Amino acid sequence: MGRIYKSARTSFALFLVALTVFGFAFELYDIQIKNNEYYSAQNNTVKTYKVPIEASRGEILDRNGNPLVTNRQGNSVVLDAAYFPSTKENSERNRIVFNLIKLFNRNGEEYVHNLPLKLNKKNEVVFFTEEDDENFESAIKTMKSKDMFNLQNYATAQNCFDAMIEEYELEDYLEKYGIEIVLEIGNVRYELTRLLFSVSNPVTIAEDVKDETVALIKEDSSKYKGANVKVVAYREYADSTLAPHILGTVRKINAEEYEQLKNEGYGINDEIGESGIEGSMEQYLRGTAGEKTVTIDDKGNVSEEVTREPIQGDTIILSIDKDLQRLAQKKLEKICKSVDYNNSTGAVVVEDCNNGEVLAAASYPAFDLNDYYDHYNELTKDRLTPLYNRFAMGTYAPGSTFKPMMAVASLEEGAITQGTVFNCTNHLEVAGHVFKCLAAHGGENVRGALRDSCNVFFYNCAKRLGIEKMNSYGAMFGLGEKTGVEIPEAKGILAGPEYRKRFDMLWAPGDTVQAAIGQSDNLFTPLQLCNYCATIANGGTRYQMHFVKSTISNSTDVVNETGINIVQTIDVQDKNLEIVQQGMRMVATGGGPANVFSKLDTKVACKTGTSTVVVKGIKHNNGFLITYAPYDNPEVSVATAIEMAGSGSSTAEITSSIIDYYYSHNTNEKKAQKDGILL
Repeated sequence: MGRIYKSARTSFALFLVALTVFGFAFELYDIQIKNNEYYSAQNNTVKTYKVPIEASRGEILDRNGNPLVTNRQGNSVVLDAAYFPSTKENSERNRIVFNLIKLFNRNGEEYVHNLPLKLNKKNEVVFFTEEDDENFESAIKTMKSKDMFNLQNYATAQNCFDAMIEEYELEDYLEKYGIEIVLEIGNVRYELTRLLFSVSNPVTIAEDVKDETVALIKEDSSKYKGANVKVVAYREYADSTLAPHILGTVRKINAEEYEQLKNEGYGINDEIGESGIEGSMEQYLRGTAGEKTVTIDDKGNVSEEVTREPIQGDTIILSIDKDLQRLAQKKLEKICKSVDYNNSTGAVVVEDCNNGEVLAAASYPAFDLNDYYDHYNELTKDRLTPLYNRFAMGTYAPGSTFKPMMAVASLEEGAITQGTVFNCTNHLEVAGHVFKCLAAHGGENVRGALRDSCNVFFYNCAKRLGIEKMNSYGAMFGLGEKTGVEIPEAKGILAGPEYRKRFDMLWAPGDTVQAAIGQSDNLFTPLQLCNYCATIANGGTRYQMHFVKSTISNSTDVVNETGINIVQTIDVQDKNLEIVQQGMRMVATGGGPANVFSKLDTKVACKTGTSTVVVKGIKHNNGFLITYAPYDNPEVSVATAIEMAGSGSSTAEITSSIIDYYYSHNTNEKKAQKDGILL
């Protein structure tokens, strides 16, 4: 029995030895033969990293080549992990960050502050609020997340602060310098964590710093080890108050956008167009990042080589005229302030009738692009909503500016002829309800009804046409439809049974006659009104409106023209359009704006409009005016919408100034210029 036991134990031991030897042999085979290249690379002490080089954004110019948005060079302070202490050297990291903060504070530099913690008046640590950051809730959630401080959702601000102290080993600084300094150091350390700081991903901690700050950092590399100064292109505006709603804004990419766009080459530190042309033309403006190869040898020596140069983004040529845009803004502001200094707002749009190019578009009040982010919270709380783009997003009941469309539809459908006369006695009864006119005009034909803006005439047209036909023509003219501009715009509403059905509401005969004079549920943008006017002026061709005239590639120098896009050619007889055009000419010569337009050398045609709104329980009239010029050879259309103006005629001063400027400063403009030539 003993021998059997001893034999079994020996055999088992030999088996284990053999298994171990086999395992080592297999491992040796794997390392030296099968995966030799892989393990050789792992043992290589020379490490190589690819670091992106940011490309400058493309410039934005006006139609004549005048700069609107360009780039200027400035300096940013960047922490570079190739030179910065490692994560195991917390105290050294803190020392360098503290030195940088002291330098920034002394020189009045702004630096990162994305840690959503602050001190209140009682010297207590509290969370950010909406006043500090509009996305404060998301920022707090990120701070508590597993990737950051790994805290529960219910963690307090003090809990987060304590976690920060522990994470970055800031106890000594808290004891020696206090909470405020620790929060400042923690902010920079938090930014490194938040933005995945690594050799391949340097992190910017201060932007657009003074030359004095740059010199001090470069002079003392040991005190500011790992802090590099990078020359960066910053957005610069020829006039930061010019066309802010059109040009738009640029900001740092947020976490959600980065997750969506990282596969398209975006980095976590990149900037992105947020609104306006900056946002809509982002794919052209952003440029192509370059690449730098960073090599660190076994002794810690760092070498760098630019292996791919960055390519600046494309140049965008807009259709707007810089000086015409400035004039439109100034005149719009003047008329709004004269109407009601504290309450009136409005918009104006100028379009080339023959290709859909927007020559100017202004919204009042507006904002300054240079300090947009500094004053963002104030702007969002301003009761006059300066961030709101009224020419593209503002929808208004157009009042009597709707009547030219009604006249075209009625003539074309045979509901009236040019000789049809309706007697206006200041009111008309429909289905038991009385609908009023501004005056008792007596007998009116279509031309006179346009001149006098006779409601009764168009009530009768509506009774003969019906809402379906009215809306069919309204849609042809683009009312209640987006115009196609590159920036966000509202669709508006074309009143009718179809719209009412969405809200389980009925459409009555009285609604039809109200819709005929631009009331009821009708809501259109100034862009739509301008394009509708241009369509009447040019003989029935509705063009897609656009702000971008062309793009120029900075990599190939190829010019890409936007070109002309015809959305619809309205199938109406020329004679019927001419009748309506004649009626609109009579408005300019014998209607409300006649006194203003008679002073112009250029003949114009127009239609006024008003619609009633209630502000703080008091009724006011918004004023509208659609105009085109010259009357006999249309080139430009203008639409104005002034809230609380009282009447459309009171807005004629803006239109008159725009047309006067256009024909005294743009003598080379040609009606036939439809080929989109760049400059």
